[in-house]
Amino acid sequence: MKKAFTVDLNDKQDYQRLMQSPETCGMKAGRVFLGPNDECGKHSTEAREELLVFLNGRGQAVIGKDRFLVGKGKVFYIPPHTEHNIVNTGSDPLIYIFCVAPAR
Repeated sequence: MKKAFTVDLNDKQDYQRLMQSPETCGMKAGRVFLGPNDECGKHSTEAREELLVFLNGRGQAVIGKDRFLVGKGKVFYIPPHTEHNIVNTGSDPLIYIFCVAPAR
């Protein structure tokens, strides 16, 4: 049986792993920090769904030819088997939490 736990966000300006198996039942989460003009790089959700919660900055989520405006105060859902990229288009850091879980 899994147990509840907390994780403190650090003040570092880089990736921070928040949780993953075996602490969870398959969920992974982390905090991403993208400087101006940085991107996370194109990748696929594969057989997982993903939720992004934006804490700071502004940018674009790129899925194929579609571009979605993202940034502070926005939440973005990415379905399974979706290739995507997140790009910082602003002058401030784009910071977000991602949560990835196996799709049913």
